[in-house]
Amino acid sequence: MTDQRKPRVGLASTSEVRDRYIAEPDLERLQKFAEFEWREFNEETRWDASPSTSVETMAEFRKFVGRLDAVIVCHGSPRVGESVICASPNLEFIGELEGDRFAQRIDVDTAIRHGVRAVDTTHGSSYPVSEWALGMMLIGLRNAGAHYRRLIANEEWGSADQRDNEADFSKNEELTGKTVGLIGAGYIARRLIELLKPFGVDLLVHDPYVQSELASSLGFTLTTLEAVMSKPDVVVCLAPLTPGTQGMIGEEQIAMLKPGAVFVNVSRGAIVDSYALISRLESDDITACLDVFDPEPIPVDSKIRLLPNVFLSPHIAGTTERSRTRFFEEMVGELERHFSGHETMHNLTSRVLANRRGQ
Repeated sequence: MTDQRKPRVGLASTSEVRDRYIAEPDLERLQKFAEFEWREFNEETRWDASPSTSVETMAEFRKFVGRLDAVIVCHGSPRVGESVICASPNLEFIGELEGDRFAQRIDVDTAIRHGVRAVDTTHGSSYPVSEWALGMMLIGLRNAGAHYRRLIANEEWGSADQRDNEADFSKNEELTGKTVGLIGAGYIARRLIELLKPFGVDLLVHDPYVQSELASSLGFTLTTLEAVMSKPDVVVCLAPLTPGTQGMIGEEQIAMLKPGAVFVNVSRGAIVDSYALISRLESDDITACLDVFDPEPIPVDSKIRLLPNVFLSPHIAGTTERSRTRFFEEMVGELERHFSGHETMHNLTSRVLANRRGQ
């Protein structure tokens, strides 16, 4: 911007996003330095495809974005592609509010080429996801899912001596001092590493996009996927779903889990071969705690629902009231930094694009 007017900031999303994600204090903070406008759109977005938008809706979207200095996109928004960017002479900032940070709502290559800043605040859910990952690790080590199933089935709660001889109770471990493997070292993993510090665990991490300097500073060992699957007592899947990670944990990798290991998935179900995981779980020598599955919802006749060594939750890890408002709070911070001439913190870059493509 070269004039003295306030920048025009717009949000393209469903009405649910507007109602649940925008807290009044954050909106007031934004309106101190910008004019804000919301416009309703209801396009379907998938991680592996751009929104399929009609000619009429795209024309409306171009008209909306065309007079903005910054546009925020979220669930329901059409794609901010070349035709939109080229029709928006004042546009200098595009923000992905929340959803899947590998969704296709922003043409980042085109934005970079036109000098438009692209940022992403999806990491706002890293706090609740990391907390739930830690909770699932503890649940898995204590085999609490099996105990819960028995209690709600009104089974007898035997004496301590009796329980010591039962298989469900022999799987009763603590996290302190264990070896933990993390698949992925993004925002969620880094928050989880902070939460794990009091437990004194040894950390093995696989992430092909992480530098060794980061591993040293955060206190983990950067290693291969094979090592992360085979050596730890607990393995946590935190990788994003991309063409390169879809099906990455298959039969061969699941077979590497050592007997007694706990496998936790709080990322995306399609990263794991569901049939191979169920097959290994049926041998009853590992435990799984899953917030995500493939497909979702889990079919009512799926074997995974009945296995005693499985704890399930319905993709709730990142869904809290606080995390919803945190996305917009973080985005306002990015807008504030950008329009005051400071560097933004959560940029979508060519490196992120390479990660998206599994390169």
